[in-house]
Formats: sequence, structure tokens, C-alpha cells
Amino acid sequence: MAQSGEVLIVGSINVDLVVRAAQLPAPGQTVTGGVFARHQGGKGANQAVAAARAGATVTMVGAVGDDEYGRGALADVVSEGVDVNRVAVMSGESTGLALIAVDERGANQIVVAPGANAALGAAAVDTALAGYEPRAGSVAVLSFELGDEVIVAAGRYAAAREMRLLVNPAPARALPRPLLAMSPIVLPNKGEAATLTGLSDPRAAAVALAGQTGAPVIITLGAGGALLHEPGGSPETYLLPAPTVEVVDTTGAGDAFVGALAAHLAAGRPLREAAAAAVDAASKSVTSAGAR
Repeated sequence: MAQSGEVLIVGSINVDLVVRAAQLPAPGQTVTGGVFARHQGGKGANQAVAAARAGATVTMVGAVGDDEYGRGALADVVSEGVDVNRVAVMSGESTGLALIAVDERGANQIVVAPGANAALGAAAVDTALAGYEPRAGSVAVLSFELGDEVIVAAGRYAAAREMRLLVNPAPARALPRPLLAMSPIVLPNKGEAATLTGLSDPRAAAVALAGQTGAPVIITLGAGGALLHEPGGSPETYLLPAPTVEVVDTTGAGDAFVGALAAHLAAGRPLREAAAAAVDAASKSVTSAGAR
């Protein structure tokens, strides 16, 4: 476990409605015989919980609706030791919901109704972060289930306070130009990296992304571990293998990686060591059902 460091998570909070079945449906197909479960989710909340479990002191900024789902979601992350006092509770908005289908191999399909996550704006982020002064060496994490204006506002706040900035571009869309100037460490999976760069080879995609940010890039590869490209390193690009585990559910594995990486970096571990620890955390996460 990492020694305690401070992590700020600006991200989504969802509730996951999950059906496990023998296979995933093809377009237009109905698959029966599934088993239903409800889990807490949202990339931001998942990452916050993962960072807290890895030993970090975690503050979260996000939004939920003033409804049963939102109250349950906040209670769950609070039980993990995450500070949610800067999370907005929005009347008239629903808490974000994700519909997830998982097959017997652990592969998944996900559809998200963002609800309050989509209603969060830059002004609300500025209000939420008023008075927040992180310790030296703190890490900020941004993910793309929130809008560009929110991501940029949070990034500027973190950069002004010299926080190390991690960006998880999921779901993938173009990186906002102002964000590139903040030199974030970008953390896509293989598919997201291909979408961002047009390059199917992870190594080439990592080099291309680092050329845009001037900072390290880590591409997660599922069972293959992660590829770290660190400009100026020796070597610059290397593979961090994942341990072999019995896969139950891959939902949230990328979030486990991001949260653990943030925690270990905030605790002062070098990037390569922190990334290796994050690969182990993500591998452990797929051995049980749910995003956490």
C-alpha cells in the first residue's frame, strides 16, 4: 500500500445496473437467462475509491441528482474514506446511470445516461474547489465522462497549484487544446489511444500522444498490462506485464489502474514503480464482479 498522499478526483458518479449472461447480445438480439445486480460506479467515483484503497487522502468533485441513487452513491464512496463535501447535489437532475451487460468471459458492453454529470459546468467546479489548497506533490485526475469545459476548468485549477495532472480520456474524444498545454499524463486504453491518434499500434500511439503533451503516456492493454512511454527515459518505452488472474468482470479495471496510479504518485513513488503497482491493482480488480 502506498504511503498517504493527496489526490483530487474530478469525475463522474454513476450507479451501474448490471446483467450477467452467457453471451453479449448482437445488434437486434435478445439474450435471456441473465442475472441482475446493482453496483456503484462512474469513472470518477471508481477512481476515487481505488485511490483511497491504495492509501491516498482523496477529495472528489462531481455531481449527483437529489434522488435515491445519488444518496446511495455518496454514502458508498464516503464509506471508502473519500471526501464528498465538494460534490454537488442537483435538484431536478437524475443521478447518472450505466446499463452494463457482462458475458461469461468477463467482457462487457456499457451504455451511460449521464444525468447530473452532464449538468455540471465550469462555474460549479470553480465553486466546489474554492478554498481547496492541496499539499505539495498532490495529484489531480480528470476523466471524460464530464464535459470539456469542466475538464479544462479543473485542469487549470490543478496546474495553477502545481498538481501533477492525470487525464483518462474515456470515453475517447479529442483532447481539448487548452488541456494539452498543461502537459498532463494521458492514460487511455488501447482502443481509446487508437481513436485519439488514428494509430492502431499502441507504441506508435503513445509516441504520438506524448508529442502533443510533452509528457509521459500510459496505454493500458487489458490482460497485456500497460505500455509506458516516457520521453527522455531509458528506455523511453517499455511494457509493464500483468499477472495472470482468473477474470470474472473487466468493468472498472481501467479505473482501478488510474486511481491506484494517482495514489502511488501522490505518495512519491517514481512513475514506473507507480504504474507497475497500478497494473497489479487493475489485475486484482477483474477477479470480482462490479466496477469496484
